Amino acid sequence: MDLILRATVLYFFLWAVARGVGKRELSQMTAFELILLVVMGDLIQQGVTQEDMSITGAFLVISTLTFWIVVMAYVSWRFRRSRSVVEGLPVVIVRDGEPVEQAMRLERVTLEELHEGARNQGVDDLRRVKLGVLEPDGRFSFLTTGEANQPGDDDKPAV
Repeated sequence: MDLILRATVLYFFLWAVARGVGKRELSQMTAFELILLVVMGDLIQQGVTQEDMSITGAFLVISTLTFWIVVMAYVSWRFRRSRSVVEGLPVVIVRDGEPVEQAMRLERVTLEELHEGARNQGVDDLRRVKLGVLEPDGRFSFLTTGEANQPGDDDKPAV
């Protein structure tokens, strides 16, 4: 029972850490951060199982973590209001061609990252973006106006 309780506590701790770290950090990890993630996994294993090296212990821990993953997915699917807590909310970071500085600051997104996300989706100029959203999974979505640059727009910098 101790293993199940430890796995449950660590599951919710990791969920809180993942929510607290932010969207961009999880979707754009560096090689060093990936190494730290692997090290964290080892530290978690040690904290959960302590000296238990049995197959039964591993089975219990994996089953408990899987149980909580399924429960959280079900809660998110079944109860719409819980979805924002469990999964997070999309955040508008570009509105009518202008970056929303407050949202970018809150989500710790730099202008360079925003431009890179736009270029990755074939958007060459943020002025063409009607709405830019940072999704809960850390990816960008851009809805463009579909218009080419208007005459006289040449003096405005492009992405």
